[in-house]
Amino acid sequence: MIRLAVRVPAAHAEEVLAALLEMAPSGVEQVDGEGWVEYAVYGGPGELPTLPEGDAEVGGTTVSVRGDEVPDDWEERWKRFHTAVLVGGRLYVRPPWEQAAVRPGVEEIVVDPGQAFGTGAHPTTRLCLELMLELEPKGSFADLGCGSGVLAVAAARLGFAPVAALDCDRGAVEATEETARRNGVSLDRVERFDLRTEASPAADAVVANLMRPLLLRVAALIEHRPRALILSGLLDHEADEAAAAFAPLRERERRSEAGWTAVMLAA
Repeated sequence: MIRLAVRVPAAHAEEVLAALLEMAPSGVEQVDGEGWVEYAVYGGPGELPTLPEGDAEVGGTTVSVRGDEVPDDWEERWKRFHTAVLVGGRLYVRPPWEQAAVRPGVEEIVVDPGQAFGTGAHPTTRLCLELMLELEPKGSFADLGCGSGVLAVAAARLGFAPVAALDCDRGAVEATEETARRNGVSLDRVERFDLRTEASPAADAVVANLMRPLLLRVAALIEHRPRALILSGLLDHEADEAAAAFAPLRERERRSEAGWTAVMLAA
């Protein structure tokens, strides 16, 4: 097993991540440092993106690439990296090997972090969950770019219905279906959907944890503004532009963590 790490200046993290996800659509590990972000992909020889060691160009940015063999106990190390997260005192998101929730009134969501992006641990996902807790859980819900399905499953657990989960990646759709089964949740629509070419479906509440270019494309194609819209996957300096693209919806709340921002818009 090899860990292929790509370290990039934080200011260019989004462009590099977009390029890496084209090469590794099942997702990457992310480590945030002081002024830098490191993305890592795991796999055997021949399974990883072809990048030279040392300095390389990814997404138009010069990055540092390093490949290391993973120790024999990599599975246990990997498990220690993915831990449970309690969001807003009401949602407990954990991998299968963590202890189940015991606090009364807490909704538990179990997610396999090896399947697709979105475990609740990354700021972009956690900020979405925090803002979802601010919404009145009624009416339809759409998760655009569903990844592991954690946001769609959380929406169903909170009381939204019907719930749709859409992603262009087949692996993400399969991961979402598995997350729903694991948590005993029935999602009304889980399917592959290209947000770059099709208008997103109408829903009362929508969450879009996507990167800036795709969020702007969603804004350009959207036909029905939702009652509430949560945008995430944005670096701090990108939030104003993305929020403005969905006018006449207006910003109601904004939260930031570790250089990432999520915005709630409403009519």
